[in-house]
Amino acid sequence: MKLYYATNTCSLSPHIVAAEAGIALELEKVDLRTHRTDTGADYREVNPLGYVPALRLDDGELLTEGAAIVQYLADRAPESGLAPRPGMLERVRLQEWLNFIASELHKTFSPWLFHPEVGEPAQKFAKARLADRFAFIEQRLGDSPYLTGDHFTAADAYCFTIVGWSKFVGIDLAAYPRLARYMDRIAARPKVREAMQAEGMLKAA
Repeated sequence: MKLYYATNTCSLSPHIVAAEAGIALELEKVDLRTHRTDTGADYREVNPLGYVPALRLDDGELLTEGAAIVQYLADRAPESGLAPRPGMLERVRLQEWLNFIASELHKTFSPWLFHPEVGEPAQKFAKARLADRFAFIEQRLGDSPYLTGDHFTAADAYCFTIVGWSKFVGIDLAAYPRLARYMDRIAARPKVREAMQAEGMLKAA
């Protein structure tokens, strides 16, 4: 399988899930400004929408949308515990978190905080909305190490990726100590570090 990715984007989350699941991926980096991959290919011929991630399966099928890709990868390695079995309430809880992250976090950061042309009022509103959502995660975490309890799941990979964008837009997580500890906890996971290093987000040890 081949993962199309760009550094410091949401494509990190399926990369983390694959690493945690022990799934080997071929990587192809995408320049989101030129829509060219590092092999010189036109990425719009892969994904006409032009964004990452995209996962090319071994049979040639293409998957897009990070929340779907992380579930697919997790299901390839059920013993990893990255996603409960379909049909279980715990699976629905995982999907609940994935949808929350996609709609309430991901789409508040992007485009509103990554495009100054939207204007200061829109950016202030987006930051206020994120403050409210971060407070919600802070409360829901409680004493649990991860979003759904004691086990790291695909939802944590996605949440870590998106909340990690806070540093790019000047949002301080100090006001959310549980969330800040959660981010540190995930950042210390060996497979998370492996994925980040492969994408050029960490220096080689």
